[in-house]
Amino acid sequence: MDNYAIADNFSLLAKLMDIHGDNSFKAKSYSSAAFTIEKLSSPLAEMPVEKIFSIRGIGDAIGKKIVEQLETGQLSILNEYLAKTPPGILEMMGIKGIGPKKIATIWKELEIETLGELLYACNENRLTLYKGFGEKTQKNIKEAIEFYMSNQGSYLYAEVIQHAERAQQMLKQTFPDEQWLLTGDLRRQMETIDKIEWVTTTSAEKIIQQLESILVKDVTVTTSDGKEIGNTVKEPYFEVLHSSPELLEISAKGSAQNILFRFYLSTKETFYSNLFRTSCSPEFLDAWTREHSLAASFESEEAIFAAAGIQPIPAYLREDTARISEARQHQLPQVIQPEDIKGIIHCHSNWSDGVHTLEYMAQSARSQNLQYLVISDHSKTAFYANGLNEERIAAQHKQVDELNTKMTPFRIYKSIESDILNDGSLDYADEVLASFDIVIASIHSNLKMTEEKAMMRLLKAIENPYTSILGHMTGRLLLSRNGYPVDHRKIIDACAANDVVIELNAHPRRLDIDWRWIRYALEKNVLISIDPDAHAIEGFADCRYGVLAAQKAGLTPKQNLSSFSLEEFDAFLKKQQQKREKNR
Repeated sequence: MDNYAIADNFSLLAKLMDIHGDNSFKAKSYSSAAFTIEKLSSPLAEMPVEKIFSIRGIGDAIGKKIVEQLETGQLSILNEYLAKTPPGILEMMGIKGIGPKKIATIWKELEIETLGELLYACNENRLTLYKGFGEKTQKNIKEAIEFYMSNQGSYLYAEVIQHAERAQQMLKQTFPDEQWLLTGDLRRQMETIDKIEWVTTTSAEKIIQQLESILVKDVTVTTSDGKEIGNTVKEPYFEVLHSSPELLEISAKGSAQNILFRFYLSTKETFYSNLFRTSCSPEFLDAWTREHSLAASFESEEAIFAAAGIQPIPAYLREDTARISEARQHQLPQVIQPEDIKGIIHCHSNWSDGVHTLEYMAQSARSQNLQYLVISDHSKTAFYANGLNEERIAAQHKQVDELNTKMTPFRIYKSIESDILNDGSLDYADEVLASFDIVIASIHSNLKMTEEKAMMRLLKAIENPYTSILGHMTGRLLLSRNGYPVDHRKIIDACAANDVVIELNAHPRRLDIDWRWIRYALEKNVLISIDPDAHAIEGFADCRYGVLAAQKAGLTPKQNLSSFSLEEFDAFLKKQQQKREKNR
């Protein structure tokens, strides 16, 4: 178990203890331990036992529980709490706006144990009768449950792709004489996925037979009073939802969130036609089939485009009909690739809420052949993230200067992720903002806003001459939070008018700006910046997911700030400096 898994266990234990109304002192100690462990720079699994017990904030009791998890992969006291907590109560813990105390009231006083019951109670206006639940709170809970339920069975692209690729490898090894290719939303690089799809020449019978020998679970037979009898037996851990000569659909059993497996069964003659059909948006496919036939046998997808006299269109660009016109004129964009990222913009060190030191992050970036790193720790209003006050900014800048002397030609740039405050202003006085090479402006607080309020804050921040990059354009978290309502066109137009770059936050749970709006930004000559928002060096790798999303919009390296070379980035900063001076 890694540090994060152990911290998650302690955090969950603390919440469950609060829900059950048990020892609040112990619950707080487990919560504090979770926070401490999550911030450790060294893996607990690699520490001697005596060093674990010497960590500040880790006492004897918690130390023993850490060792238990490292040795067994389990936390017995947590298992006890999980066993006596209804599944619906556990599910409520994933709903935004419902903390342990509110869940305890819902369970113990309203006697509600499922999300469905809770949603019904919200519709009946019952929550407002209880302490701590006003009309606004009830409305927020209702909306959060509806959003959660609407996304059941959906996963982030990043959560699915590695499993899908491993399954693809296994299937090809199992059926070496058959054709297998991933298709559907995964192949189109959609940001969320609700099914993994293949085109294959294998029959449904062969697939089901093979899965019966692979996807099984142990089932222990028990009596009505819970005593085990006999030996464990094997049961298929999947369910055939649909089977025909053309299509096979399978789902895992026993999981609250199942991802569907869909197999398009093809002959060798129809394989590539089916691959093409299943890796286009409905709008794209409808436009294509009105002009071109897919009835013939093709040896590849390239042959399909060649027969139409059209430049091959990658699956990730098969979203709207405009790409067909571009391909007909051989004018498809040369889209950005992962290797085009030249520097890391927007990352957090342990000066604020990051895991690693600034020097370590810079060394890691340099070792990956990147040319620069823009350190953008949190600003002072973000007290929950150890945001930097003016004195600490000066100290960090001194360290940056020292490191730049040692690490040349690699360069660290002084930046800040400045909170956009409630009135739309940035977090420091102008003379402090002037000390940064680049300012990223983001909203982190009071996210539940009307569109009018959100637009006021965003537009005022964009118009601030010290703002170089707009972060968190909508504040969304995929599958978790819709984000605040905005007028995308007005924001993009404002960025164009004020020479402000729009960040494409590459964290797979954000990917904000949405790729569907990047096309409009490019029309307005607004630069995009694919940034990882990394809080540890491992987060640098998230740039890949930003690139995949940007490819769908047709973004080229020249249109992406983090693809600028060191010299090009310096030229960009000079223009930003001129903007500041012009608007003083």
